[in-house]
Amino acid sequence: ATLPTPALAGRKKPGNRLQDLTHVFTEGFPVYTFDNPTRRTLVTVEEDGFYSQEWTFGEHSGTHMDAPGHFIADGRRSPEITLQELFAPAVVIDISRRVASDPDAVVTVDDIRRFEHGRGRIPKGAAVFMYSGWESRVHDQDLYRNTGPDGRYHFPGFGIDALEWLLEHRDIKCIGVDTLSLDYGASTTFDVHLTLLGADKYGLENLANLKRIPARGALVFVGLIPWEEGSGGPCRVAAAW
Repeated sequence: ATLPTPALAGRKKPGNRLQDLTHVFTEGFPVYTFDNPTRRTLVTVEEDGFYSQEWTFGEHSGTHMDAPGHFIADGRRSPEITLQELFAPAVVIDISRRVASDPDAVVTVDDIRRFEHGRGRIPKGAAVFMYSGWESRVHDQDLYRNTGPDGRYHFPGFGIDALEWLLEHRDIKCIGVDTLSLDYGASTTFDVHLTLLGADKYGLENLANLKRIPARGALVFVGLIPWEEGSGGPCRVAAAW
């Protein structure tokens, strides 16, 4: 099958560079809530002739998708996400300088306008990613969550104004972040989740290596398993340019 035309928008020609945007799914991977992933060995090559593990984890563990049904009662679930939606031209908006001094920083409309001023209009059907550099903390759940004296998490995310601007003025497929949540960590209203998923778009959380792909020009593939009745789920995300 051929790739959907919107997914190729903004690409001058196919390239041969590839980058995994997925964290290794590990036991104990930091999670926003519920239990961390666990695993146990079922059989070994030495004792049983083959090797296999059993995993226990919530759907929103590791690098994963939030499908519309994650927050919207009648929203689409994992098997309803189409193949066309899993391919998209990527743009990466870098807010890492602000994050270095303000962990509550968010992507703003001004960030988007500056991006477009330097790199051109966000292409149709784009995946709009936030790079904050927060992935450097992923090895430690306490650092990754960054809980403050107020009892809330403090890490960056998308601002609601920026998301609403994208939904009104650009035809995007999804947004993605290199943190635990599409909303910034201290949010209690989850406006970004509710607005994005309410618009029948999906989000990607815990992305990796966004600094290693071009700010514009890569094509991303989101390898979501069609989990039965899934509210999203772990996936393999890769970029090519």
